[in-house]
Formats: sequence, C-alpha cells, structure tokens
Amino acid sequence: MAGIMVIFDFDKTIIDVDSDNWVVDELGATDLFNQLLPTMPWNSLMDRMMKELHTQGKTIEDIEEHFPRIVPAIKSAHALGCDLRVVSDANVFFIETILKHLGIRDCFSEINTNPGYVDEEGRLQILPYVDFQTSSHGCNLCPPNMCKGMIIERIQASMAKEGKKRVIYHGDGSGDFCPSLKLREGDCVMPRKDFPVWTLINENRALVKAAVHEWTDGEELEKILLQLIKAITIEESQMLSVECKFHTMSKAAHGALPQALPVPY
Repeated sequence: MAGIMVIFDFDKTIIDVDSDNWVVDELGATDLFNQLLPTMPWNSLMDRMMKELHTQGKTIEDIEEHFPRIVPAIKSAHALGCDLRVVSDANVFFIETILKHLGIRDCFSEINTNPGYVDEEGRLQILPYVDFQTSSHGCNLCPPNMCKGMIIERIQASMAKEGKKRVIYHGDGSGDFCPSLKLREGDCVMPRKDFPVWTLINENRALVKAAVHEWTDGEELEKILLQLIKAITIEESQMLSVECKFHTMSKAAHGALPQALPVPY
C-alpha cells in the first residue's frame, strides 16, 4: 500500500461546504462579504472578513466551533496505509482546525494550502499561497493565488524518491481541473458529480490521462476510494509476483549455462 498516494481537495470534498463562505454566513457577515466580493481577490477578501469578524468581537474559538464533520473515507484510507495529502485553496487555519478537532490531523503527511496565522490581537490573517502581487505562477487555468497543477508536479517529482507509484485525486471545483490534467496513466481522478471539475473533465475527456471515477456524496466517495485502493493493491501485487518469478527464472537460467572451457596454449 506504500505505493498509493491519496490527495484531497478540502472545501466541498472533505467537507460538504465551502469553509470560507460557511464561516462568514454562520458568523453573520454575509452582507459585507457580498458587497466586497466584486472588488478584490478572494484571499484579500477573506483576510478582510477575518478583520471584520475580529472587529465585531468574534474570537478564534468562535470560528473553531463552526465546522461540519469530515467523511470517514480519510480514516479508512489511512488505516490501509495510503499516504494522504491535502491540496486546497482554503487556508491552513480552517483545515488544521477541522482535522485536529476530529483527531485525524496525523492521517495527513502534507497540507498544501493558503497560509494563515493568528496575530497578537487574536485576529486570523490569511495570505495567498502564491504572492500574486509580486509574481505570477503563469497558469491561466487557475486562480492567481494558487496553481494546484504545479503542486501536483512537485509531488510527482518527489514520488519516485519515496517509492510511490499511483495517485488518487479528489476534487470538486474548477481549480481541480488543472491538477487532473497533470495526472498520469495508472492514476485516478475522482471528480464530484455535477460540480465544476466534473463538467470540465467531461468536456475535455481526451486531455485527461487518469481514469475518471465520479462520486456524489461522502458515502459513495468512501466506497469508490476503497475499491480503487483494493484494485491497485491487487494489480501491484500481481506485477511484483511476475517480476519476482522472472528474476528467479533468469537467475536459474544463468546458473545453468555451461562453464567456459580453458583454452590450451
């Protein structure tokens, strides 16, 4: 199972909502959010919203309390020995808060997302993964603050060193289309049905090398994911068995070769 890496988007994949919008709505800042939405980039807007919530007297503890539950698929995949990672355009505070609250932070070896920190005044500040004010990641498929495809390429570069072979990628939004295009034959992409990435993949199926397995809810995600892990494990075991047999036969054949005769002078 060491050869399988399972990568999750976060919003509307691990959890059923957009964590940014959900927190803003729950804490009663929807009107201001809608007013500012057309005027600034998403990360800048969320940072402004956190400032507004802090001004209203909302604390970090208030934000921590407002999260839904995570799907059981994470625990199942981790128990089977897969390497789990997050690639998300949410932010590290929201993601870490949920995973720690549920006691499953240790299931993930890596979280790739927008940084965030609580300043000395107790306000949550959110920064972009890529500082698009000073540089650009150069991908026209992705938002200016993050190209998930570039993150996948970095992960793929490290996989050979770690002995990992297969990727199973889960996502829902348009930002998950670029990383889907980076997956290779033998990999799997699991787009959430009737969500933007599902539509983009179906409209551009010829561009996607990975096998496509759609899902609708957490229960179906878990079922399909476990089936894929089982199928990949069986396939890898069979390939390893064939390689071992071939190696044994080659060694035996090499040992059976006649020894060279000495040539008299």
